[in-house]
Amino acid sequence: MSSRTGTKPIPKPSLLHQYAFPLFLLFFVFVLWGFWTSYYSTFFQPHPTAIRLHGTAMTLWCLMLISQAFLIRWKKYKLHRSIGMISYVLVPFIIWSGLHLAYLTIQQAPQGSNPYYYMIALMYNSLIVFAILYGLAMWHRKKSVIHARYMISTIFPIITPVTDRLIYKYFDFLVPLAPTSSEGMPLVPAFGFAIGDLILIVLIIIDWRKHKRLTVFPFVLGLLVLYHLSVLILYRTGFWHAIADGMMKVPL
Repeated sequence: MSSRTGTKPIPKPSLLHQYAFPLFLLFFVFVLWGFWTSYYSTFFQPHPTAIRLHGTAMTLWCLMLISQAFLIRWKKYKLHRSIGMISYVLVPFIIWSGLHLAYLTIQQAPQGSNPYYYMIALMYNSLIVFAILYGLAMWHRKKSVIHARYMISTIFPIITPVTDRLIYKYFDFLVPLAPTSSEGMPLVPAFGFAIGDLILIVLIIIDWRKHKRLTVFPFVLGLLVLYHLSVLILYRTGFWHAIADGMMKVPL
């Protein structure tokens, strides 16, 4: 409501700005839960260098998302921008450390096998999608409504490392229900994909009902579906094999 002096009303924070902080916090709780026994409970004990580097980088990313959402919610815009500058260093490090860890992990699978190409699609392509979404968020950093949506979306390509661990450790009754590869391997990431897609569909509906906006989230969903198809289906094709073989020739 405008004041008697004719000043403009203070805009009510959007749902994204209101709930991004608790949502990011909840995501980090699941990250801690999923990686507790394998990483966080032994954080101060020796870990392989590749795991230590990527684990630290992703932990910092989660903490940055939480702090940035908190600062926006409480209108600390200058500090938000200052902390955001750190991401220009952190995100390239996340991508490099993730690719390096993926490279070492994939080397353990029989080269040229379907599991080999499946792991390349699962691990490499998630980082590619993450990089695209972060890049778009930074490209639109001066358009807060678009920037915020892309930043929220960065969690979706990295959701399966969390869901996979939770399923195998605590909800293993779901493993036999997962789709399987031609070799009979359960494709457990399909559950994480479904969770992320359902959340995005809800966000699309909310965005349309509240703002009549059909821009960022539908695009993100389309990008994720392409990633999911590469993991669940396309990894068996000669087209993907050629791409993946080129990826693995890059030393990391």
